[in-house]
Amino acid sequence: MVANHLPAVATPTALSAIRLSLIPTLHFLSLSSPSTLRRFSSFAPSQPLLPSFLPMPHSTTHLSSFGLNRVPAMVGHLHPKCTASFSGGSSSGGNKEILVQHLLVKEDDLKLLVELMKRIAQGEDLAELAMEHSICPSKEEGGMLGWVRKGQMVPEFEEAAFNAPVNKLVRCKTKFGWHLLQVLSEREEAILQDIPPDELHKKMQDPCFFEEAQLIDVREPEEVYADVYITFLHDRALASLPGFQVLPLRQFGSWGPEITSKFDPQKDTYVLCHHGMRSLQIAKWLQTQGFKRLFNVSGGIHAYAVKADPSVPTY
Repeated sequence: MVANHLPAVATPTALSAIRLSLIPTLHFLSLSSPSTLRRFSSFAPSQPLLPSFLPMPHSTTHLSSFGLNRVPAMVGHLHPKCTASFSGGSSSGGNKEILVQHLLVKEDDLKLLVELMKRIAQGEDLAELAMEHSICPSKEEGGMLGWVRKGQMVPEFEEAAFNAPVNKLVRCKTKFGWHLLQVLSEREEAILQDIPPDELHKKMQDPCFFEEAQLIDVREPEEVYADVYITFLHDRALASLPGFQVLPLRQFGSWGPEITSKFDPQKDTYVLCHHGMRSLQIAKWLQTQGFKRLFNVSGGIHAYAVKADPSVPTY
């Protein structure tokens, strides 16, 4: 494994470049008083293991409720066997994401690089050769880097990758050594943006909205039925919005692996939580699962109740 020499970046990078999915490890809160009914969770990742030519993403806000363990995403086990041909590439990057697999050898190992190119041309699998010869940490996943977009890689690697036709094997040199890379697929870059509560409220007045969009609430049941835990009354004032399916973050391990069978990645997807932090992290994760158009309700249900619909209880 090589040392991680990670360049700084000015903006957060998407989790889709990390090849990793997120599974929450829960530290449950006491709900014995209103003061403990606070924001339940946020992703607080440890430093990920990234290929050395990918920039380290900024760490997310560390709130106290959740820590996360990472496990390799399914894409990490995708090692398609392709008959590779060699090309410098000619297509442009545009607003797209690409699924990249590669191997990395030292700068003075050009002879090994040429040998590996010949072996791949003769039908050997890039994934198997990466596991055997690559000096990049991605070797553990057969050289799979996952979906990446422009701005996430060092310039030399990015230029080669985004100009490589699909399934064409390309070599390039960076300060980390020689790369053999292959673009396995490409797709339109996903959209993720905030939606103000009043704009969401306006959309929800149209019955067609609920047919065209899919709505996800990642709060816990204790928050949906908030006043039970605040006043300890038997009457429940539902702190929720119509049409939103509740997928509690504490149960991520149950619904996360089935997300693309429960929801359509091609449809507009709106994500909601208490104040807009957990929902933003889940929306970013949904990007890595191929969801194309994502909208995070800014300020969460609290802002919605204050700015758009006072009939919704606050807590």
